Amino acid sequence: MQIMITHGTMARTRVLQFSRLQLLGMLAALTSVLVLLSGTVYHFVFLKAVHDGWPVVSQIVRPIVRMELAQRERFMRDSLDAMAQKVGELQAKLVKLEAMGDRVSSLAGVEAGGLKPAVPSPKAAGGQGGVYLPVTQPGLDELNRALTQMDDRTALGTDLFTLIESRLLESRLQTLLVPSVLPVDGPVGSGFGVRPDPITGRAALHSGLDFPADTGTTIVAAAGGVVLATEWHPQYGQVLEIDHGRGLVTRYAHVSKLHVRQGDLVKRGQRVAEVGNTGRSTGPHLHFEVLVDGAPQDPARFLAGPALAKARTPG
Repeated sequence: MQIMITHGTMARTRVLQFSRLQLLGMLAALTSVLVLLSGTVYHFVFLKAVHDGWPVVSQIVRPIVRMELAQRERFMRDSLDAMAQKVGELQAKLVKLEAMGDRVSSLAGVEAGGLKPAVPSPKAAGGQGGVYLPVTQPGLDELNRALTQMDDRTALGTDLFTLIESRLLESRLQTLLVPSVLPVDGPVGSGFGVRPDPITGRAALHSGLDFPADTGTTIVAAAGGVVLATEWHPQYGQVLEIDHGRGLVTRYAHVSKLHVRQGDLVKRGQRVAEVGNTGRSTGPHLHFEVLVDGAPQDPARFLAGPALAKARTPG
């Protein structure tokens, strides 16, 4: 496309050439300018005309503006209804989660009531009343209040489950540190209590459990802890002691070989020694003791019930 520009008969003629792409670009720019101009006219002229009540113009534009406002209001109401439905579903799920939290907290021994905010009673709040204005459809204020309440309840639920997790972990650690695994896989021979001494024949206190087994049989730690001592004792022979904390110690006597050293950290069920016949002993066996603050206790009170019952039945 060519455009010729001249200023008179004697003036030099100018020729402007435009390609198709340039024409399309100028057309697009012109369209954009017209759209912006129409929008500006609409917002700053027509809306002002409706607001200020200009004659003629306001009468023509008002129906269009009302229709647009009605569409906007309908769209906002539909959006609010959808949000309200979603909030209701989330509230229902939150109620189920709180009920589950109450059940789990009772099992874990956690008092959940201390984490919940106190609700003032009608008596403490004083006189109340007013005009009853039911809310038929939720508005932004109602949704904001509901979301704020849900956020507070979610934060409390998070704190509660964190406390439950901590309590359960503490309980599990305590369980791991209590001797509950049989140190030797075999039957129990002599039990805890007064018995005739196997060497002198006189009545004497047997301060542990005996597990008869062949020399070299694996001995495992009855619970997790720290190796307190590995030494030779004139009566216990080669002996191993494991500290489980809170004054609780297990002792493994008459062993033939040790697999740990003093200061080692051991896990429950870990191999720590082998059965032997060292010290004051009439044959290969493990003498197992449980001491609380240095006082010997009946190991049967700590070891797992079914496993110990099976071990008490030889063969």
